[in-house]
Amino acid sequence: MTSPIALPAVHADHALEATFSAQRQAFAGNPLPPATQRRQWLKSLREALLANQQQLIAAIDADFNGRSADETLLAELLPSVQGIRHAERHLQRWMRPSRRAVGLAFQPASARVLYQPLGVVGIIVPWNYPLFLAIGPLTCALAAGNRVMLKLSEATPATGQALQALLQRVFPEDLVSVVLGEVEVGQAFARLPFDHLLFTGATSIGRQVMLAAAQNLTPVTLELGGKSPAIVSASVPLETAAERIAFGKTLNAGQTCVAPDYVLVPRERLNAFADAYGTAVRRMYPRIADNPDYSAIINPRQLARLEHLLQDARGKGAQVSDLYAHETRQGRRLPPHVLTKVNDTMQVMQDEIFGPLLPLVPYDTLDDALAYINQRPRPLALYYFGYDRGEQQQVLQHSHSGGVCLNDTLLHVAQDDLPFGGIGPSGMGHYHGHEGFLTFSKAKAVLAKQRFNAARLIYPPYGKALQRLVYKLFIR
Repeated sequence: MTSPIALPAVHADHALEATFSAQRQAFAGNPLPPATQRRQWLKSLREALLANQQQLIAAIDADFNGRSADETLLAELLPSVQGIRHAERHLQRWMRPSRRAVGLAFQPASARVLYQPLGVVGIIVPWNYPLFLAIGPLTCALAAGNRVMLKLSEATPATGQALQALLQRVFPEDLVSVVLGEVEVGQAFARLPFDHLLFTGATSIGRQVMLAAAQNLTPVTLELGGKSPAIVSASVPLETAAERIAFGKTLNAGQTCVAPDYVLVPRERLNAFADAYGTAVRRMYPRIADNPDYSAIINPRQLARLEHLLQDARGKGAQVSDLYAHETRQGRRLPPHVLTKVNDTMQVMQDEIFGPLLPLVPYDTLDDALAYINQRPRPLALYYFGYDRGEQQQVLQHSHSGGVCLNDTLLHVAQDDLPFGGIGPSGMGHYHGHEGFLTFSKAKAVLAKQRFNAARLIYPPYGKALQRLVYKLFIR
């Protein structure tokens, strides 16, 4: 038998192991929490978020050294609270056993699927939306009846402490636990024998998480990223497309896993789109340097990475336009930039950007644009701007991505009744709403028979006339 791939040595974390053991023991004592209990968990979580929203806004702002309060409300608190309410409303239906058909050859019998909690779930939370990307999967895991351990990012310590304090007041540690710490704590966390592990973050780290989980055969949901494209059609009004793309690209200063990473624009419309995009951005943000509506880059390391992408692109021939070149920068607020004349040798066209830099790529036909996308790793999101229904269908049928928005960006993620998840390098598995409940549940197949057993008619010895009749009726 081949041994598992060796992982780097990590010191045992006894506190982590003790928390995991306590949660596993608590789950054993209550392996199927009733709907009333789960609803109470969700209600308590929702009320705690609403009561502590100002503290959470302040903590996230401190971690970013400048995060728009409205962006935290709109992109973190609002979808978190709405997601909890959605789960509360639909939980009873989700938990209901699903009746299934039994083949005629196996009658009389009944079949159904029972949805059981998995046990102890691990959730690894990234830094870019530290509240929403903790509460969203936590909601799904609690709705499914699980115990949960959350590992918060070391890049958002204030948010981690605030969320830890909040959840400690709401839940016992053997139900929900928040884990803080540096990279080595995260490595030890990923190696715990969870019943399911959900990770949101970079593709490179996702590979390491999956490798760690494989040592315990822990199933994983990976929500990664990649280069999510937007396509501007030949006929859509440029002002409309530019405004909606500008919103998706500048929210959280582009530090969004489903932000438009680059835009494919008809060759003859490229310059006009660049102008329309700049106009739209400046209308939303009349200034950048001291504008509280515009968020900062999370830390110096990420800012240096983005500045290197700009330098690398310039050095390889890109035309780079700083939309706020007249302003003096303050802090880590990096102005939006537009890049044209880009090519595949540039790092900005190879790596997920995760910042307010927008490359524009010209195309000649819609087939060419789709071919460009399909030659690259499958993205987490794809955005198409155009009102022609035939072209919309062409895009949907001839591309693969985790999700799609037609004539908008980002907002599909906030729909509680739509699954969210990537494909290939952009992730695996789904959550949100019903799909999240299913991800954190075991769908147990149950076949039930009573006193009469028709199957005994086909028991050995074989060769009986009735058996030949069964073959004739059912194997055609």
